[in-house]
Amino acid sequence: MNKKIVHDALILTAFTLVLGFVLGAVYGITKDPIAAADEAKTRAAFQQVFSDAESFEAYGGFDEEEAVKLMEENGYNDEIEDVQIAKDKSGNEIGYVITVTAKDASQANITFSVGITNDGTVNGYSITSIAETPGLGDKAKNEEFSSQFANKQVDSFSVVKQTPAAESEIESISGATITSRAMTNGVNACITYFHGILEGGAQ
Repeated sequence: MNKKIVHDALILTAFTLVLGFVLGAVYGITKDPIAAADEAKTRAAFQQVFSDAESFEAYGGFDEEEAVKLMEENGYNDEIEDVQIAKDKSGNEIGYVITVTAKDASQANITFSVGITNDGTVNGYSITSIAETPGLGDKAKNEEFSSQFANKQVDSFSVVKQTPAAESEIESISGATITSRAMTNGVNACITYFHGILEGGAQ
């Protein structure tokens, strides 16, 4: 009995070692392509919200703790993940791309990037991660909803269930009010970060 246990243990150990080697090899092969794909996806999101930008540069003044404090002070549960400076062909700074994670959605967190010009105009947003209900909350990806934020210069947006009567009003997605509010709060968090930290010029 003891010999069988030792034999089985040796086989299991050998199998584990081989499996670990295979997984390590696969990771090594796929790591760079995955990273490249993620970078391309992120770049596409930046370009979508700042089509006239030629390049993007990480905002050197980004401080995660400062961002968290600002969100808390303004009643947001959202998290500012990243800030990029958008530059035109001449290298002039024309605005920012702020990436935020909205944590109040109906299914899971939603991560998206928001473009804001130097004068505080919201260009729009581009979602990079969403897991809302198909046919309902995931309609936040559709232009019908997202276009409501584009080219607007407001202090904040609010969600309504009827046809908007003001620039700052966003008509909610039918049957997905929670998602609509999560997206709107996320955009508002970016506007708040812009006015609280970025307004007046990049560092």
